Amino acid sequence: MRTAAHDNPNAGFYMQQFLEYFAVIAFVAVYFLTKDVFLATGVLLVAITAQVAFYKFTKRPLSNELKVTFWISLILGGMTLVLRDETFIQWKPSIVSWAIALGLIGAQLFAKLSLLKKMMGAALTLEDSVWAKLTYGWAAGFALSGFINLWVVNNFSMDAWVTFKLFGLLGLNLVYVVVMVAYLVSIGALKDDAAEQGSAAPSTSSGTTANSDSQS
Repeated sequence: MRTAAHDNPNAGFYMQQFLEYFAVIAFVAVYFLTKDVFLATGVLLVAITAQVAFYKFTKRPLSNELKVTFWISLILGGMTLVLRDETFIQWKPSIVSWAIALGLIGAQLFAKLSLLKKMMGAALTLEDSVWAKLTYGWAAGFALSGFINLWVVNNFSMDAWVTFKLFGLLGLNLVYVVVMVAYLVSIGALKDDAAEQGSAAPSTSSGTTANSDSQS
């Protein structure tokens, strides 16, 4: 029996992206419908809990980023609701970004482990020194995102911050991806990787197809 995933190879990717942003989309939608940041925060907590439950139920792997986001959302979102102070939920993107940055650097420095390589190694073949540079680059990017979020919080309206929470942070991540790709192209890493994959392709049997699992 053919499934939607067979008919549309990108269906799984789009579903993954929707799941990753499900909670924040719900937060933004409820806020702009009601202009009630506390109601939106409550919906955010319910949505992210449902998101994690869905991952568990369907036996999908939970990314480290989602784990960090889940617990920080529960803590800061809960404080926002209990204390009726939106400051805590506004700080959440910064705390999450800094926690991820520290995780990347800590694993690289103390465990000599590149979390980026662990996540993306199946798609890219790079030297360990390149993975280290990418790790530090992404850590710097996440740290910068945290500071930019606080700048928006302190200088713009709640409406502007909620918009930034979805589109601004997503835009920053896309910029970091473009910078990473440009760097890999400049050192010839992508060309070399593509050549290795091309030379290996004829050795595979014609009856098999390559499948890859993406993690965020």
